[in-house]
Amino acid sequence: MFSFLIRVILLFMGLLFAAGLAMAALVMVALWMVRAGWARLTGKPLTPWTAMFVNQFDPRAGFERFRAAAARQGGPSAADVTSARARGESVRSPVANIGSGRDDVTDVRARPIAGQD
Repeated sequence: MFSFLIRVILLFMGLLFAAGLAMAALVMVALWMVRAGWARLTGKPLTPWTAMFVNQFDPRAGFERFRAAAARQGGPSAADVTSARARGESVRSPVANIGSGRDDVTDVRARPIAGQD
């Protein structure tokens, strides 16, 4: 009899927990509907809740910081990078640096190609 009573108590606790989750979901839906209605009434776009809580994080900020640092150091311009990428080359490739008059590679020895005499 005692095990049956524990099962009934656990069943009611599970039902109470499920009802609590359902109520929380209903409250969230109600809040979302109120926000959507207010946005429609005022004519403003409806932003997702994630955008409300993560406004401090801008993933482009890191790229912009390094791009500005490269521009201050006299790195390649955006036009140089774009044209090099369009040709399928790296900005620092030997093809892009033809005629620059500087030899960046100093630790490579020329070797004969295998199969050629």
